Amino acid sequence: MDVRLSAEQEALRDSVAQVAGRLGCPTTRDLDDGERRAKLDAAVEASGWRELRAPGDDGGPLASGVEVALVAEELARGLADAAFVGPTLAADLRRRAGGSTASGRETVALTADLTGLAVHGAGSGPAAGVVVDASAADAALVLVAGDDRRLAVAEVGGMLDSVDLTRPQATIGPIRSSPDERRAGPLVDGDLIRWTALGLSLSCADLVGTMRGAAELATAYAKERRQYGAAIGSFQAVQHLLADAIVATEGSRSAARHAAWAVDALEPGDALVAATSAKAYCARAARSVCEMAIQVHGGIGNTWDCLAHVYLRRALLSIDLLGGIGPSLARVLDAAGVGGGRGLR
Repeated sequence: MDVRLSAEQEALRDSVAQVAGRLGCPTTRDLDDGERRAKLDAAVEASGWRELRAPGDDGGPLASGVEVALVAEELARGLADAAFVGPTLAADLRRRAGGSTASGRETVALTADLTGLAVHGAGSGPAAGVVVDASAADAALVLVAGDDRRLAVAEVGGMLDSVDLTRPQATIGPIRSSPDERRAGPLVDGDLIRWTALGLSLSCADLVGTMRGAAELATAYAKERRQYGAAIGSFQAVQHLLADAIVATEGSRSAARHAAWAVDALEPGDALVAATSAKAYCARAARSVCEMAIQVHGGIGNTWDCLAHVYLRRALLSIDLLGGIGPSLARVLDAAGVGGGRGLR
């Protein structure tokens, strides 16, 4: 793996950072700014970032896992409350099934514990689970029960309370299409495994961006806040907290970048091991870094007006997305043939 970014990848990263910096959430008051959210959504839509995993002329994805991870990281860093991970996973699923590109805004529906794709059984009622990245979505992909691994399109139901204030969730509504009405074929061997690896790598990238944003927020506050006539950033205890956060963030970035590369470069099983290993590392580090940001802010860090809790809330959702620390470690142990892996769930 070449860890260096190409000129095109650097330009993509910088463009996303610019959009997120201009239209993200700089304060908690901006969470309720509908005009800002509309502008951000329009910018993300016009950029085509949600279609990076759609099929190109050769049938493969337009962009690699590294490119979509760069977008996810920068959007998270700027607390951009526009849907990206859900639509990206939906586009990847449609491409793998060979179906036509969705006509509307589409995301994915996951199981209630967010560990896998929701499954729709017999009948036309709603599947059990939750629609992720439900902002402005009008449909969600689910898996049809059975051995042929086909996809179905479900309506997006009512909005749910979500720990993440930047990415709303919703219930799954009725199924739009029956198996006989879909033009997409069944998913072949390895498709769901590689798709899961992509989802895990995107959640890792989101966690890295969240960590970066939280650490930058805490560092800026430590430079400005003064106690006993000195900036709190000059106190050794605060310096240790910030230094540990940077170390955890950089380690997570390396693991997440490798997982994103592995999605397309390695065999499905190996890609999943890389992604689950990265998720176990990033999930543990992200919670620690975001809690550190609150601690550096002191008493004000526990108030609504401090942006630190918004980073922590975003991290909590990304930690659970397609499996947190326990499920990820269990997958790694199962892949290694070590007994007892499933007990970690």
